[in-house]
Amino acid sequence: MNDRMSIVIEDGVADVRLNRPDKMNALDPAMLDGMAAAGETLRSTQGLRAIVLSGEGRAFCAGLDLASFSAIAETAGDLMHRSHGLSNRFQHAAMLWRELPVPVIAAVHGICFGGGLQIALGADIRIAAPDTKLSVMEIKWGIVPDMGGFVLTRGLVRDDVLRDLVYSGRQVEGAEAQALGLITRLSDTPHAVAMAMARDIAMKNPDAIRAAKRLFDLSHDQDAANILLAESREQTALFSRPNQKEAVMAHMEKRAPVFFDYD
Repeated sequence: MNDRMSIVIEDGVADVRLNRPDKMNALDPAMLDGMAAAGETLRSTQGLRAIVLSGEGRAFCAGLDLASFSAIAETAGDLMHRSHGLSNRFQHAAMLWRELPVPVIAAVHGICFGGGLQIALGADIRIAAPDTKLSVMEIKWGIVPDMGGFVLTRGLVRDDVLRDLVYSGRQVEGAEAQALGLITRLSDTPHAVAMAMARDIAMKNPDAIRAAKRLFDLSHDQDAANILLAESREQTALFSRPNQKEAVMAHMEKRAPVFFDYD
């Protein structure tokens, strides 16, 4: 990992930050590389229970670094290369948060534009300051959202609302963004709230939390029969496992649970 990203892990919670505050965490090639490396680190971390994703300085992420725009445009053909599974290099920066096995909570403040918004949408939950400004800004540069935005907004934003945001590129602030479905919850202290949520998740059965995230991901593109079968499969796998038994015993004994990674 390079200096564009920072990770601090404590008690199963990873505090992950975009770390380019002098440029409002704008996305350049080094940031994309740092984000991909951070994803690999988090995926391989034993005992990880939840992740909080935020930006250092005045903003979550200003979107694409305009200084890199010309170079990217000259190599636009590379966008067709699936460098990370289903995704290209840029899409991976947003999709990796959805693909990680544990919940990701984005703490959003300042501005969250273009690719930065798509990265935030990759999180399971978004907590934002009321004065945060958000925009699907790509139309301003004559392009379309292409970092997973059309996948990640499914189930969040109504189709006609998304069309309005994409065609206009207009900015919305916290309350409107929440009403439209872009934001989960508003808080004057989004990072503190996100960390508290992550610590609460870290006290739940990690096997059940991971199973729930798999079911959420599956539910977007499967029919009812496959979703119902997947629910039964996940539940069958959870019953009577050590962590499930520990969750019950801790509740009955009125104590904090102690969970382990058995896989």
